[in-house]
This record gives sequence, C-alpha cells and structure tokens, in this order.
Amino acid sequence: MVLFNLLFNMKQNYNYIFLLTCLIIGGTACSHKYRTSSSKPIETFFKNEVKPEKFIECFPGAYYRKVNSSKDVWLGVGGTVTLPQLSFDQTRKNTKKPGQFLDNPSVYLGGNMGDQETDFGLAWEVIREKDGKLSKERKAFRPFMRRSEHINGQKPNYAQAPPEDKYYWYPGEKVTMYFQVLEPRKVHFVIEGAGKRFECDYDCEGYIPGELGTFKRVNAIDQVANEGKPVQATKTKVLNSRWDESYYFRKYKNEIVKVPIHEGRFTDMRCPDSHFFEVTSTDEGRKIGAETISIYGNGY
Repeated sequence: MVLFNLLFNMKQNYNYIFLLTCLIIGGTACSHKYRTSSSKPIETFFKNEVKPEKFIECFPGAYYRKVNSSKDVWLGVGGTVTLPQLSFDQTRKNTKKPGQFLDNPSVYLGGNMGDQETDFGLAWEVIREKDGKLSKERKAFRPFMRRSEHINGQKPNYAQAPPEDKYYWYPGEKVTMYFQVLEPRKVHFVIEGAGKRFECDYDCEGYIPGELGTFKRVNAIDQVANEGKPVQATKTKVLNSRWDESYYFRKYKNEIVKVPIHEGRFTDMRCPDSHFFEVTSTDEGRKIGAETISIYGNGY
C-alpha cells in the first residue's frame, strides 16, 4: 500500500498538476445520484459488516492520529471538525523556503480502493497576498487532493484549490468535509464551513462503488522531506482539533446512509507512539466518532 504523510514530499515526487481533474463549484451543490444521506444513521453493525483490524503498523515520517476502517463496501468518509490551534517550533525553520517551517499541520480524509491510495482535506498552506504575490509563509488551511498511481496506468497526482480567499480556512473555524465514491473511477469531495465551500470531482481509477476498500480520518503534523524516515523531534503543537461527528458512507436499502464511526468501527492509530497525543471523548461522543485531538511533538 502506498501511504501519503508528507504534503511537501508529494509535491517533489509526484506529477504536480494544478487542479487537472477537478471541477470547482463555489457555493452550489451538484446533482449526483447518490448525494443524499439518511437522517437516521445506523448505530450498531450491518449484517456481514467486516470488523476493523485490531492493529495496523505505523508508516514512519510524521506524527499522526488516524482512524482507519475495515476493508468493506464503504462508499466514503466524512465528518465535522473544528480546525486546530497551531504553535510552531521556532528552531525548525525551512532554510530552503524562508518563512516556512519543517512541520506542516493537516486535517484530512482518505481511502484505499483497488490498491490506489488517496487523501482529501486541508493542509496549512501559502496564500495569495493583496499585492497578487504568493506569501512566503504558510498562513491558512487550503483544500488539497492527491492520489497514487494505479495499475491501469493512471499517474499519481497532487492538486489544490486555488489560492483565493474563498478557499482559506483558519484555526478555530468549523468545517464539514467528506468524500464519496459516487460513480466508477471518480470521487466527489466537499469542504464547507465559515461561509465558504469547495467542491471537486476527482478521477481515481481504483474507486468503484460496491468494491472493497478502506477509509480513514487523519490529524497530522507532516514533516518536510521525511517520508519513510523516523520522525524528527519537534516542539510544534497542533491543539484542540474537535470532531463533532465522523461517519462512513454505505449503501443500505437502496440509499446512501451515513454510518457513525463508533468505537467498534475503526483501528485506532497514534503514530509513531501514543504519548505524542492527547485524545479525549465522552461516552456519547464515542458512539458517533466525536473526540478532541491534540498533537505535541515533544510528548505529553
């Protein structure tokens, strides 16, 4: 399985194509056959639902809290999250990009179908300043999409929302993000909140409705040019990212329903070690995938 943990490294190693396959629809909804969700989520287990693995080995290179599904006929993943507060380690500056750090926070979703890995979410990024130039510093969360190559010949791709005010989100803002496998070889990705919306259709050869796949929800401190290596010590903090709910999508009785990610529906991954994370929830929160996550590279 190809894993993606470093946004910067993906830009270096993969064919960067700016929104090559995305259709951005600002502020309006698309008409898709399977866009609606049931108002009464399934709270137990489906008949023949595959249970998640008890343990999955960490992939080195970043600090990340991952909620990982079983391999089953899921059709996507989503949730509502308050974006974290950020405090950077001032000793870990990126000398190749003055104004930036070697740690980069992200909050995202993803999946693996047909041996093709994908990520969809928000990464701390540069913006376009009022003078029209890109900022040297990373100043806002901005949507991104990425995929690995596929055996059918599809090339790896990384894409972002344009650097425009309507696609910037900031610490403390609440957003709902999700992606769904709506039709063969295509996924539909949405982020909305704080009066803004980003929407994109993204080509992914491995993603076929009804096929088996795994899906994930991730909070991370990615590290520049460090994929596959031991994490670098850091005092960077990414604090109080609060998920109000998290869910998978699944077809049930001829409609697509939101399936709450209760504590029996995921593998809990805290990588590289649990002492870098503070994760809190309530009894009610654990029924719907609600929790608050803080990450501290120096450990708790």
